[in-house]
Amino acid sequence: MLAGDNKGNLTQSFGGLRVIDFSTTIAGPHCTRMLADMGAEVIKIETTEGETMRTRPPLRNNCSTAFGQLNVGKNSMVLDLKSPAGVEAVRRLIATADVLVENFRPGVMRRLKLDYAAIRDINPRLIFCSISGYGQTGPSAELPAYAPVIHAASGYEMAHLAYQPGRSRPDYCGIYHADVLTGVYAFGAISAALYQRSVSGQGQHIDVSMLESMLSLTLNEVQWSQFEVKATQRPMFGPSETTDGYVMVAIASEKTFQSLMQVIGHAEWITDPRFARYSDRRENWASLMDGVEAWSRSVTTAQCLAALNEYGVPSSAYRTVREALADPQIAHRGALAEVQDDGGTFKVMNLPFRMSGAKVAAAPRMSTLGEHTLSYLKEIGLSGDEIARFTDNATARE
Repeated sequence: MLAGDNKGNLTQSFGGLRVIDFSTTIAGPHCTRMLADMGAEVIKIETTEGETMRTRPPLRNNCSTAFGQLNVGKNSMVLDLKSPAGVEAVRRLIATADVLVENFRPGVMRRLKLDYAAIRDINPRLIFCSISGYGQTGPSAELPAYAPVIHAASGYEMAHLAYQPGRSRPDYCGIYHADVLTGVYAFGAISAALYQRSVSGQGQHIDVSMLESMLSLTLNEVQWSQFEVKATQRPMFGPSETTDGYVMVAIASEKTFQSLMQVIGHAEWITDPRFARYSDRRENWASLMDGVEAWSRSVTTAQCLAALNEYGVPSSAYRTVREALADPQIAHRGALAEVQDDGGTFKVMNLPFRMSGAKVAAAPRMSTLGEHTLSYLKEIGLSGDEIARFTDNATARE
């Protein structure tokens, strides 16, 4: 428990904040889910069919837990943005909001007359965050983009390939780093803009690029691409085989190196000219790791980790996500939250940080599609007859 953490009295950092969420799939919803976990009222705007992630497995009673992971804690409002009435309803909502998040292709919000320039006058304090593949302007701005495309376009995949000896073909993409990373950058930018607004009183437009977000992962490579750098062996951290699996061992310091040599029974390598200095180890890394693996292949994974932990050598077994979630550390941290929807219960990840003075947690229940439409239409001033026409029209379009 953090010092001073009294969970019974904690408020939420973004309590009282209203967010209009036009985003779909992963990057935008991940950002707004973070805002919701910290207390923001997030109003997710959807069509009558609901956004595409609602159909992604696992499905129970037509409820997607993949969608739930990204959207728990948000209120659902169904609007037709192609109708004048739908756009007018959104404009009234925007007048009451603190933040708007959208990840349409650049130009879509402008065609809907809901871009920042079109709505700035009705709410000068609004933080308007646009997430896109390449940014809102420039020669690539209107190109379609999904995470795997951005992984390739950013150079990330080729940089990763350079660390795979003997391989010439880039990896397949199964985990969408660009979406999650960009969502986190958007969350950070929104938080900064809210702080700035507390001083200036003014909102602003935030333009978040997936391409630049992915490029930010290639810290060394960005520098190496600018200069002639002498080719050198870089320490390559990878699996060391045991009798029943694989472990990852990271040699992070001189002390770590010396401790590892004690564990594998090669104390003499501490002064061996091939390994004594860091620069020597870089040039002879493959030989060093061959020696480590010769030892690890003689023991089980459990025996290997016990020996490494005893000497303070950073290490882990290669685990599945199921195995990682079963780690007692995850339970100790309260990293998983149970959520209820019409399909039953499922667990989602809480945010990976804790605060001593604020509650940070996923909401316990998923909204149903359009659950809050009526209450928001009443709030923005529609009469009973207007609401009836509005909902009748929406039903007719289904």
